[in-house]
Amino acid sequence: MKTADLVDQHDDHVHLCDLPWRRFGGVRSFWGPIATVRCFEDNALLKAALQERGGGRVMVVDGGGSTRRALIGDQIAASLLASGWAGIVLNGAIRDCAEIDALPIGVFCLGTTPKKSAKEGAGRRDVPVEFGGVEFRPGAFVYCDADGVLVSTAALLPRP
Repeated sequence: MKTADLVDQHDDHVHLCDLPWRRFGGVRSFWGPIATVRCFEDNALLKAALQERGGGRVMVVDGGGSTRRALIGDQIAASLLASGWAGIVLNGAIRDCAEIDALPIGVFCLGTTPKKSAKEGAGRRDVPVEFGGVEFRPGAFVYCDADGVLVSTAALLPRP
């Protein structure tokens, strides 16, 4: 899967999320149906969501663009992998980046920080979130690789 090819073939049906992404994890490209969490510097809701069966979905997290506190670290990344998520797109920061980079998962985020998040459970799940000039709706599709992050309302590729 290459996002450049998807743009060439489906330019009228894809939208580019225009943010300065950093990639981590051993999986360099991934795609799937979108699940969402909106949380700001608090990862309790996200942690609970990622412990549920992912079924090849991609978790899209609107962390408000904050890089002050990490919303995932190595333990939450390991649960993402164990629960069968295709990857995570995070409008926020991670920590334990060396350990995450060694895992066979895909992570797109804005940056890293050593500071952990709050654990109060603030936020919302399964709601449309918007960042980088696009809206991510649960059930729509996201495509991620070294060239960027695309969103479409319909699946553009057959599932492997």
